[in-house]
Amino acid sequence: MRSTFRGRPGALRTRVLAVGLALAASVLVPAGSAGAADRYEWVALGDSYTAGVFVGNPQPALGDSSRDGCDRTSDAYPGVVERDLAEFPPGMPVRLTNVSCGNATIDHIATGKQTPISPVQRPDGGWPAVDTQIQRAGLNADTDVVTIGVGGNSLPFGDMLLKCLEKGAAGKSCRDHYTNPPAGEEGIQDKIARVESEYVGMLAHVHDAAPHAKVITVGYPAVLPEDASACNWPSLTELGSISHADVDWLREDVLEPLNGSIQRVSSLFGDRYVDIYSSSLGHDACQPADTKWVEGICGEAGDYWPAKLPGTLLSCGLVDKRATLVHPNAEGHANAAHHVERAIRIALLER
Repeated sequence: MRSTFRGRPGALRTRVLAVGLALAASVLVPAGSAGAADRYEWVALGDSYTAGVFVGNPQPALGDSSRDGCDRTSDAYPGVVERDLAEFPPGMPVRLTNVSCGNATIDHIATGKQTPISPVQRPDGGWPAVDTQIQRAGLNADTDVVTIGVGGNSLPFGDMLLKCLEKGAAGKSCRDHYTNPPAGEEGIQDKIARVESEYVGMLAHVHDAAPHAKVITVGYPAVLPEDASACNWPSLTELGSISHADVDWLREDVLEPLNGSIQRVSSLFGDRYVDIYSSSLGHDACQPADTKWVEGICGEAGDYWPAKLPGTLLSCGLVDKRATLVHPNAEGHANAAHHVERAIRIALLER
């Protein structure tokens, strides 16, 4: 097993499972059946929690003319799973097509173009718009597996965090803001309902584009603590100025219902839902550096990632960190990979 799993409880069980599933798959694939279809096709769709953003090496590499502003990285969970599947193939090799993109919404998966916002080597005039992820990936009847990690930006969760930081710094509550919203802004219940409806439409498009594929949806990890008192207010390496009451509200009324909606819609389509949340409890942004699987508002990141993001007042250089804005670190992606790999292997056995 790769070093990210050394010493972690369950690592040996994971590798044994992977080898067992690989052997089972090799028995189920008839001799001589490879022919033209001599590999499985896996497509990874999603937002920054799939792309990786600041974990590992940028893909494409820095300076490459094919960079698109989506901030995919080598140690995000698709890359980790790809390497594990190459080490122990499930009967046939698996080819990954990863078109995930930072800041992607549900709409960007199937119906709307996206203009990436990466701050890394941003070209003059900004990044050009990219086609929907379904189009970029070339989903078709030969696609075997599709993994999808999206939904947070459609709330949008990141903007809500920034609003909670702003309100908390002023001694006010973002819970009040979103439960009794100003005119023209959605309340949280409306946001969750809209996201669930958009997710239904997105999955319908994915199934239509890849009619024979096994579709696997991936939920969000436990980025917030089970008890907000674990957070050191207003530490920027944790959740900054967000009040403890708002942290609990964000977990109970925003993050958990979002995961619930994704799981519910997935089950309606007969798709497999990967629960990242349960396994990541106790590894949230408010834990010590050697325990957290999610960086805080400011945190550790690759040298290429900035301390200040364009369009925001936040500067993590003040605490000698980078602007990580509550995203999974390498350990978080390793944990996601653990569960996604298992789901992919099972899905391929079921084909």
